[in-house]
Amino acid sequence: MLSPDFSSLRPQDYGLLTDLYQFTMAACYVGEGLEAQPAAFELFVRRLPTDYGYLIAMGLTQAVEYLQQLSFAPEALRALRETGIFADAPERFWELLARCRFEGDVWAVPEGTAIFANQPLLRVEAPLWQAQLVETYLLSTFNYQTLIATKAARMRDAAGDEAILLEFGTRRAFGPQAGLWAARAALAAGFNATSNVLAALKLGRKPAGTMAHSLVMAIAALSGDETRAFQSFRRYFPQAALLIDTYDPIQGARTAAQLFAARSPDQLGSQGEIGGVRIDSGDLEDLSRRVKQILPQGAPVFVSGDLDEYEIERLHRSQAPISGYGVGTRLVTGEGVNGVYKLVEVNGIPVAKASFAKAT
Repeated sequence: MLSPDFSSLRPQDYGLLTDLYQFTMAACYVGEGLEAQPAAFELFVRRLPTDYGYLIAMGLTQAVEYLQQLSFAPEALRALRETGIFADAPERFWELLARCRFEGDVWAVPEGTAIFANQPLLRVEAPLWQAQLVETYLLSTFNYQTLIATKAARMRDAAGDEAILLEFGTRRAFGPQAGLWAARAALAAGFNATSNVLAALKLGRKPAGTMAHSLVMAIAALSGDETRAFQSFRRYFPQAALLIDTYDPIQGARTAAQLFAARSPDQLGSQGEIGGVRIDSGDLEDLSRRVKQILPQGAPVFVSGDLDEYEIERLHRSQAPISGYGVGTRLVTGEGVNGVYKLVEVNGIPVAKASFAKAT
């Protein structure tokens, strides 16, 4: 039995991170003497998500890492045997798994490439059993990261070139690893920074973020009021933006403006900038205009709160005085990219699927 630890994914676990039918099909190929037949599979998207005109390919780096490290530890094979599912599988099946190293070739479009429906993102040519086995992981990495990169690119188009875009989606991503992948894809597609500390440091970037409502509520409850909370946070992070809508965003803006006006030289960033404020709820267009009038000149206004590319475009077109957007839920979730991985050739023989509405 494998360790029940679900807290991490190790490279030695990659081999088992697949659907059962990849193993059962591989065992069948071995039993029929077909496992070494040269095969080609292509990964593509049948249909674009609603209202999308393109996709941004992303995930190749993780796909190559997976293929390079694909193997099966003895304890993994022992656990697989103990399921009893493969009691009638040929012994050669186990021999192939025990010495498995990916032996094929991969062709792919570069990450960041705009692609369209039915255009292959990736082609795998390998012995049939291996080309089959890798389907699940390849689809997982390409489908999710391509979705995030595409949404991020659409948001950059909507926001324009000057606005700051911050990826805040880790708490809403489909698991910790997905949070890393989402941050990477968003940065690749035009975001300025991510709040995911691990992702930023792994990519050689500086993480970015502000504060949560809980800090304002905690300090206000224990030590006085919102003003004390703002003062406390700025004492340690003088260039960070203040979250002003925990209670009343207009009063929060007035409090922030007083603090900005009283700032000392060491409370300015390297370019003399003021940290600014963030608004996370309400009518962002109206509030940004009212808040901007209260703040001293040069203090930026950032907004967040379930933003997507349509709301960002609306705010941008309205010429609301917004310097940047923090985007989370609507970036890392949403209608999925339905990428598929289909056999297109075996032993030099072209093949195609003829299923209703799913023909290749």
